Amino acid sequence: MNHLRPLLTTYAYNITGSYEASLDIVQDAFLKFLQIDSNVINEKAYLVRTVINLAINYKKQNEWLQHEYPGIWLPEPIDTSETDSALSKKEVLSYSLMVLLEKLTPRQRAVFILREAFDYSHEELAEVLEITIDNSRQILKRAKQSLQQREKQGKNDVETELLLKYVNAIKRGDVQELELMLKAEISVISDGGGKVLAALRPVLGRANVIKFLKGLQTKFFAKRTFKYGGINHQPAMFHYEDGVMVSCQIFVFEQNEIANIFFIRNPDKLSRFRYADCL
Repeated sequence: MNHLRPLLTTYAYNITGSYEASLDIVQDAFLKFLQIDSNVINEKAYLVRTVINLAINYKKQNEWLQHEYPGIWLPEPIDTSETDSALSKKEVLSYSLMVLLEKLTPRQRAVFILREAFDYSHEELAEVLEITIDNSRQILKRAKQSLQQREKQGKNDVETELLLKYVNAIKRGDVQELELMLKAEISVISDGGGKVLAALRPVLGRANVIKFLKGLQTKFFAKRTFKYGGINHQPAMFHYEDGVMVSCQIFVFEQNEIANIFFIRNPDKLSRFRYADCL
């Protein structure tokens, strides 16, 4: 059964947005499995159902924590550019979609993920979530209405080229170059968890974002080393001080422009990342 752990952990992470919680959820599911008296005919089906429902319950129980969270709560980042046997990396949702899914209720989120990302039928969803097939269809419909828009994926080679141009423009303080790279309605969202300095509200619009980024470069970035990587299948920059990661910058591209930037600075959400020799 242990071979199922990476997939089950990924299911839980996609629903909760928390890697550490997902590990606990999967462990609890295995303990429940070991404690039942009768033999289970389909072990995988039982574990999937248990993990998904535990993840939904976790999300429900922790909604109030996100409401009380200092600043903006963002999902815990997953490094998809490095090997990690604890997760099925290819099944990890993109970061921009994970952020969008925070608009949904926990059950809507589970139905949307299982249907849209993992091709579950409504019959399978009804069995896993113990709801009717019609209810499953209605939940999915409401989820799609709440999201309204889906992420737009860019091309990896274009993203890499743009990221290099972005870094150089920031270092030079080249406002004109940045204006060409950023969408007019760009947003920057930061998560410091109340533990480190971070913007408590989104920074919106090209002019405000350029001013914000130039300030960061002058005060912080110039003193740090960094390397490129991938967070939830999207391009990212990892910033280090004395070999310790202090922030993670995740980029969303649309039509060869940067549409969103997410800054993860909460040290609790970066604790799993290793010390590194940086570029």
